[in-house]
Amino acid sequence: MAKNLVIVESPAKTKSIGKYLGDDFKVVSSKGHIRDLATSGKFGLGVDIEDHFKPNYVTIKGKKKVIDDLKKEANHADFVYLATDPDREGEAISWHLYDALGLDENEYDRIVFNEITESAVKDSLKHARKIDNDLVNSQETRRILDRIIGFRLSKLMQSKTSGRAAGRVQSVALKLIVDREREIMAFKEEEYWTIDALFKEFKASLENYKDKKIEIKTEEEADKILSVLGQNFEVAKVEKKGKSKNSKPPFTTSTLQQAASTLLNMNATKTMMIAQKLYEGIELENETVGLISYMRTDSTRLSNDFVSDTFQYIEKEYGKKYVGSVKKGKTTENVQDAHEAIRPTSIHRTPISMKPYLTPEEYKLYRLIYTRALASLMAPAKTDNTTILLTNHDYGFKATGQTITFDGYLKIYGDYEATTETTLPSLKEKETVESSEIRKEQHFTQPPARYTEAKLVQAMEEDGIGRPSTYAPIMNKLKLHGYVSIVDKKFVPTEIGIEITDKLQEYFSHIINVKYTSNMESDLDKIADGDTVWYEILERFYKDFEPALQVAFDSMEKEPPKETGESCPECGSALVIRKGRYGEFVACSNYPKCKYIKAEPKEETEICSCPNCDGKIVEKKSRKGKIFYGCNNYPKCKTATWDKPTGEFCPECGNLLVEKKDKIKCSSCNYEK
Repeated sequence: MAKNLVIVESPAKTKSIGKYLGDDFKVVSSKGHIRDLATSGKFGLGVDIEDHFKPNYVTIKGKKKVIDDLKKEANHADFVYLATDPDREGEAISWHLYDALGLDENEYDRIVFNEITESAVKDSLKHARKIDNDLVNSQETRRILDRIIGFRLSKLMQSKTSGRAAGRVQSVALKLIVDREREIMAFKEEEYWTIDALFKEFKASLENYKDKKIEIKTEEEADKILSVLGQNFEVAKVEKKGKSKNSKPPFTTSTLQQAASTLLNMNATKTMMIAQKLYEGIELENETVGLISYMRTDSTRLSNDFVSDTFQYIEKEYGKKYVGSVKKGKTTENVQDAHEAIRPTSIHRTPISMKPYLTPEEYKLYRLIYTRALASLMAPAKTDNTTILLTNHDYGFKATGQTITFDGYLKIYGDYEATTETTLPSLKEKETVESSEIRKEQHFTQPPARYTEAKLVQAMEEDGIGRPSTYAPIMNKLKLHGYVSIVDKKFVPTEIGIEITDKLQEYFSHIINVKYTSNMESDLDKIADGDTVWYEILERFYKDFEPALQVAFDSMEKEPPKETGESCPECGSALVIRKGRYGEFVACSNYPKCKYIKAEPKEETEICSCPNCDGKIVEKKSRKGKIFYGCNNYPKCKTATWDKPTGEFCPECGNLLVEKKDKIKCSSCNYEK
């Protein structure tokens, strides 16, 4: 029996960490959260509002056996190490484990590591500490806030609107999307014209008249200017400047999501799923090791050891002149800086050397993370920038050119960051050059662009709403609730999304807004720093929120159900669309006098043949709306699986092969393709 028990969150970490620590340690997993707020008490919030919002925690469904097994392991161990993730959520999970397992204060420690490598895991034991209750209070306050707003506002939306849910940060993100859509709808395009002079080796654009900036609103104005201009231009000024182009800092969670969306066409959810796998560990030839540091961070800091190793690597591989300096990223008010930026755990594990062990998508993301971190420590690129100013009858034209004199960090980051080179001819002041053509071109001003995933993440980060770990779930919820649709990879609010936003702004504009939500993040940071009492934040919020909610329940007009245009076959009244526990349905408007409900035809998507009868495996929905796959001969044939079948069958037992966690596995036996 191992003397020391180490409890981590994810089962994927246990194997590698167990190897690092040796036989005196046993590593087990809590499989994520083990407890959550109850749904009992006033409004089902799971807190005692009258007793300083004292929370009532219950075991998450399916986790009782996990807790019982962990208790047995803890009772047989001499010492317990809680090694959940190195953030506030991980700290809270450690506290729940400590409390639920009844650990002795003198027989446990909390350890954290920013990367899953042998050196980092072993080093964490040297810096073991007790649970940081301030971090726990901050996380649990966030959870209670989200529960209060989520439960109470969602109930209001369900009773008064077509919507199903609202949330503290989710509704603010939706407001950003709706506000942008209204800007687009209110936008009025304006015509403008440009004039360019074309020369043999370059192009110059009209900038000013008698040294004053010029704007050309109509074609008549453009034609008037063209009638004055001649073919000959005089060189008024030639400016040459050397400039340095610095690399960007290493990735944070938000900048990684933005770059992966723009450069790799990966959405935020997929990006975080793949990053999680790279962090938890990849099986190499002789070891399982985490390839990147912890992927939920808003810090751009790099460890001294990584910086030192990388500087040596750059000098050896590219030469001393390519060695740069540590970049200081832009600091925003709510940056926690609890751990490092996202980086490779070793600069020597190059993407090309790791490629045989990674899926194509894992390789693409790892290469992006690795290259960004390496480039951040390389020397700036250097350019020669040339500006030529020309005159023609008091009209000033400008041509710009740029040539790279030293590639610097672009030597390795050039695939991700395009730099245009334009060479201008060598001209002297007072010299006359003749244009081959002077042309006009019509343009129209463009409305602001809708948010892409990358731009919405950027906006949420800049506005200080949400946290790195919440960006992907927020966007998923907006899509899931039908508040937005995706058109050309951009968010477009639906009618329901606009309706929800308008109702919330009518009654809760003082709470559902960017500034309030950002300030709440600052308050949560103060709790984490021990500078304020957690329940005082909740009491102040609730004192403001609950009266506004009661006014909304009393005053908000309930949206009437929409008519379908059909008549009830039983009483002749109009049929309407109603909302039920499991979604929308069509029923008689004369309810409860008439209880007619229209039966909807079941649409079944056929996947493949059933391996156990002559039926077909089809996509179905459970009573709670969850998708599963089962035989259409049910109940005669009870073949079913939650995982999507591939259409192939297991060569060992003949049952369905299914997609499970990026792998193809048998739904019945242990076969893995």
